[in-house]
Amino acid sequence: MTLFETIVISIIEGLTEFLPISSTGHMIIASSILGIAKDDFTKLFEIAIQLGAILSVVVLYRKKFFPLNRLNFYLKLLVAVIPALVLGAIFSKKIDTLLESPLTVAITMLAGGIILLFIDKLFTNSTVEKEESISLSKAFTIGIWQCLAMIPGTSRSAASIIGGMQQKLTRNLAAEFSFFLAVPTMAAATGYKLLKAWKENPELLKDKHNLITLAIGNLIAFVVALIAIKFFIGFLQKHGFRLFGWYRVIVGTALLVLVLTGYLK
Repeated sequence: MTLFETIVISIIEGLTEFLPISSTGHMIIASSILGIAKDDFTKLFEIAIQLGAILSVVVLYRKKFFPLNRLNFYLKLLVAVIPALVLGAIFSKKIDTLLESPLTVAITMLAGGIILLFIDKLFTNSTVEKEESISLSKAFTIGIWQCLAMIPGTSRSAASIIGGMQQKLTRNLAAEFSFFLAVPTMAAATGYKLLKAWKENPELLKDKHNLITLAIGNLIAFVVALIAIKFFIGFLQKHGFRLFGWYRVIVGTALLVLVLTGYLK
């Protein structure tokens, strides 16, 4: 990867990881447009830079994550991440295949956008306003919803936020719990990919250029994600999800046209 490609992909990861518009989908689109080769390192890079995004959540919500003796909080995250860990292990090969499909991204972007257009009216009687009020059963159900994000273009953030609102969380709390849940989910996915890369091709993580690229990517993703999270919460309080819904519908429709006409492969 060139420095320019590294910067572009890292900005996209940081900007889109916590917005309900699909970071994976946007990276697939960007890689296709830029003509970035899908070699082993590129695939690893797109997963590994999630570490920077994860760190931004821990820094912004450090009072939630520290001290480490907040057992009930961590138990909820553990329960919520179980469905993704189980299904991820079972369908890992199928997921890797879908990650290379712009058509899948186009369809799920469009479908998810239509849902977001109506989500504020669909879930109106929210009763859970604080993280402490989220039960283990609600956390587990949100974790099941999050698994929809294994389909590229769905958005992990969107799936878990919709799941949270379906479980009667306010939209702000649903968004925040989605951020919290991202930490163990993305850490597990990243750790698995790094371990797999080390076993299959250890030279990837010994190459000095690759290590520098990963460091730059994580730093950029961290900074951009910090900004994106602050923007998202503020925007959500005032405007809800409708703008993100229209964005997904427009992008999904445009992508579908480009794929069906052969301009994007």
